Amino acid sequence: MRHFNLLLLMLTLTISAQQPIDTKFIKTTHLQAETLVGIDNFKTFYLLNTSVLEKKDSNKTITYSNIQLGDVTSVNAYNPLKINIFYRAFNTVVILDNRLAEIFKIDFNNITSYKSISHVSTGYDNTLWVFNQDNQQLELYDYKTNTTRTKTVPIASTVIDLKSNYNYCWALTNTHLYVYNYFGSLVQKIKNNGFTSMVETNGNLVLKKDNSLYFLKKNTEVFRPIITPKLLIKQFFVTNETLYIYNDKTLSEYQILIN
Repeated sequence: MRHFNLLLLMLTLTISAQQPIDTKFIKTTHLQAETLVGIDNFKTFYLLNTSVLEKKDSNKTITYSNIQLGDVTSVNAYNPLKINIFYRAFNTVVILDNRLAEIFKIDFNNITSYKSISHVSTGYDNTLWVFNQDNQQLELYDYKTNTTRTKTVPIASTVIDLKSNYNYCWALTNTHLYVYNYFGSLVQKIKNNGFTSMVETNGNLVLKKDNSLYFLKKNTEVFRPIITPKLLIKQFFVTNETLYIYNDKTLSEYQILIN
């Protein structure tokens, strides 16, 4: 009887963990942008239009562009005081302050130890997480001292997305999701069953598969589907338990009801 009760409890917990997560509609806003690259806690929008970065709040819009570096590959505004813009064609990252003024430029072609970079994300202090294609390693690079603070063991699969906070870095590949701490140690490895992109929120992840979203709580391996209307998901973000879905013309907001 004791074993039966234990089995029943484990089954109940498993079923509960896999239950879908409901959402509550908040509002829809009309928004025109080639790419919506971020929304911060103060509802400031970061947009890309023809490789011009726009920072837009309720009062004003400021812009940054660098036509000499060509098309923007990615923008990371996790730290709004040190926004990084990655230009993959020129193997270069530009760091901007909160006024979108340049404060640092890293040309990986001209540093002492050349790196061929495919993905970039924000690290702590003056560091960036960069994926070095030459050695297939994720590296925590200090751009002020031009040193690599740590690096992971080589990743044998293709990296398709990279996200981080000040404590962890998540590398989504075509076969697995890898989670590393800031020492470069692997703390979790989960099989990727079709996810193509992700966002980080308070140490948790929201991942996209086809046109659906899934929630992965930190330190777990259970992907819970998030219930949303049938919308085209071009970009998505999560800030303070608010889910933003952008579909080229409108930005829809939903409260995530996590139990």
